[in-house]
Amino acid sequence: MRESDIQSRIIKFLEKSGAYVVNGVYSKKGVPDLIGIYQGKGFGIEVKKPETRKNTTKLQDIHLRKIQEAAGFSCVATSVEEVEDFLDFMEKI
Repeated sequence: MRESDIQSRIIKFLEKSGAYVVNGVYSKKGVPDLIGIYQGKGFGIEVKKPETRKNTTKLQDIHLRKIQEAAGFSCVATSVEEVEDFLDFMEKI
């Protein structure tokens, strides 16, 4: 499965879950693929294929960390199930 297919499935899931989400395709280099808000909390999600999960760039890691430092939430996700767990985590905080 292509990364773009995974991303499309994740976007559909997020929208069904009530999240506002935008595709970061037009943003600056290193910004997560998906940026959004869920239940008043900002998030960034870097989408990867399962076999490339650990292949984030240094710049992607910096942006994911900066989101957290700004009291937002961020993760690397390879599936809808991982994003579902991520939203569950966000709800608990």
